[in-house]
Amino acid sequence: MMFIAQVITLYPEMFPGPLGHSIAGRALREGRWRCDAIQMRDFATDKHRSVDDTPAGGGAGMVLRADVVARAVDQAAAAAPDLPVLALTPRGSPLTQARVRALAAGPGATLLCGRFEGFDQRLFEARAIEEVSIGDYILSGGEMGALVLLDACVRLLPGVMGAASSGDEESFESGLLEYPHYTRPAEWEGRTIPEVLRSGDHARIAAWRTSMAETDTRLRRPDLWERHKDARVHRPLARGDE
Repeated sequence: MMFIAQVITLYPEMFPGPLGHSIAGRALREGRWRCDAIQMRDFATDKHRSVDDTPAGGGAGMVLRADVVARAVDQAAAAAPDLPVLALTPRGSPLTQARVRALAAGPGATLLCGRFEGFDQRLFEARAIEEVSIGDYILSGGEMGALVLLDACVRLLPGVMGAASSGDEESFESGLLEYPHYTRPAEWEGRTIPEVLRSGDHARIAAWRTSMAETDTRLRRPDLWERHKDARVHRPLARGDE
């Protein structure tokens, strides 16, 4: 099943953009996924192709109109009714690796890229749209967020990363940050690769990597560490854990 990405945007020329390169670009050329950019202005009805207007109640900036954006969303939904619709907005729920995995396992997504001051709130009241944020900072628009979300999804599609286990131990997959990595030369500027990684003892190496992942997560991301601890305490016992 091909993963389909529909992107509703004022800047369709931004897609696939960087996703046309590296492993995502190779997967695109191999037909593992498809990217359809939809110009939001095509759904405006006035001669100026207006998609925004001044905020009700006053204030700076402009707001994307619900009627124009809804027409774009409706057409995208008609073309691919099985795709969830996600709006990239700082008001959305934080994007997580768990949500990325769920999206990558599905048929794809329709991504709605915000601009200006954002969307008329009535759009979300009238349509089934999930609001998603890629971080606690402000960008010029949702396009960069859409690229981030798509890159995160595409790399998880079957066959894209090569070995099926390539991403198993990466940051966030287990709820922890990934352990540190080293490679040749064995010594560089007086710094050596940790002895355990040169020992050939796979059990010791695995234990070291787990310990480093836990330590780095606890020190660098205490929020992740607290969630990880809670998950370990409350997870159901597996066979053999008794």
